[in-house]
Amino acid sequence: MNLALLPLAAPPPPPAAAAWPLQPRPEIVRGFEPPTKPWLPAHRGVDLAGRPGQPVLAATPGTITYAGALAGRGVITITTGPRRTTYEPVVPAVSVGATVTTGAVIGRLSAAGSHCLPRSCLHWGLLQGKQYLNPLSLLPNRPVRLLPLTEGQTQPTAAAPRVRSADPPASAPDVPPDSNRRAAKLVIAATAALTLTAGLLIRRE
Repeated sequence: MNLALLPLAAPPPPPAAAAWPLQPRPEIVRGFEPPTKPWLPAHRGVDLAGRPGQPVLAATPGTITYAGALAGRGVITITTGPRRTTYEPVVPAVSVGATVTTGAVIGRLSAAGSHCLPRSCLHWGLLQGKQYLNPLSLLPNRPVRLLPLTEGQTQPTAAAPRVRSADPPASAPDVPPDSNRRAAKLVIAATAALTLTAGLLIRRE
């Protein structure tokens, strides 16, 4: 029996790690807010605080498929397969068809068309096919945002102590057991005295 050794197909290389498009690590002015329906308004990206003229870096490697004005602001698109990252408003320093690596300077942040007026910020977007995704998901160590506890997550209050049926009500005064017995003996003695007196009066009549 002859055995043939077939070469195993090499697994596809993992996608290159992304980087922040602004350095040093910028403040996130507004996060990703996907629409409830594809046609409804939303915030399809993140806004990163910057300054006019600051270098804008390629967050992912790929090919420049758009670099120019769009709706009054400069936009750059980097495409890698079905994935596209977008940057605006930017004064492009690259041309369509150029290949860029992660961290390469692709333009300068523009003050015109900022999403954060009067501040300047970079709007960074991510699309997979036609679906908008959170670009922060590309980062190897993406930031964690702490959210306040909701009403359903508040700490439970301490349960009220259970009251046994044999316990006296809280408003009743504390009466020693000896006092109860003495009172009962006095009532019995007074009842006996009244009974005896009534019997003597009946006999006299």
